[in-house]
Amino acid sequence: ERGIEDHYVRIAGQTRTGIKITDPVRNETTDINFPGFMPTPADMALLRAALDKLDATWFTAGGSLPPGIEPTIYRDLIRALKARGGKVLLDSSGEAFRYGIEAAPDIIKPNINELEELTGSSLPTDDAVVEAARKLVARGIGLVVISMGAKGACFVSKGEVVIQRAPKIEVKSTVGAGDAMAAGTIASLLRGLPLAESARVATERSLARLKRNAAL
Repeated sequence: ERGIEDHYVRIAGQTRTGIKITDPVRNETTDINFPGFMPTPADMALLRAALDKLDATWFTAGGSLPPGIEPTIYRDLIRALKARGGKVLLDSSGEAFRYGIEAAPDIIKPNINELEELTGSSLPTDDAVVEAARKLVARGIGLVVISMGAKGACFVSKGEVVIQRAPKIEVKSTVGAGDAMAAGTIASLLRGLPLAESARVATERSLARLKRNAAL
């Protein structure tokens, strides 16, 4: 009904389990993520073949990697997609994120913790976050979007900086909030919106997901 086409590559195995434990007193969430199953080389060949057939402008490379997959996978996929004219948003963490950045994706969307891990330093202020993002833009990344929890989000491109504040809401679970922000960012760019408006729309999408989680 929404016009979304299914291009999943289905392989043998069970999807990994992810558990979130919420503490309403401290307003904290603890993640317990179990390892997933290990794709085979043949499975990865199917994935690449499926990507080659997709006629799309934007691609998202995101999530943690399953066991046995080289941490350079996002870097290699981003280079291949960009070589055929595609644009890519990268949303990952750790080694996969670090290697992926080497391919200069058009957008990266770390949260504040992932950005601190990448830079190896604490980023306690907006100025520190912006400076870290500018260094990444200087490496060829078109737009850096940092989700900062209750402080909102920071959007940094070569010539602009937008810090989008968000209203205080009840947060029971953050599941999907980052994905919603990534989707809102791409949707805004496809509509040709300026960065300030894109930041507002992307943050609204993320908030809508948080509100839905709280209502469940």
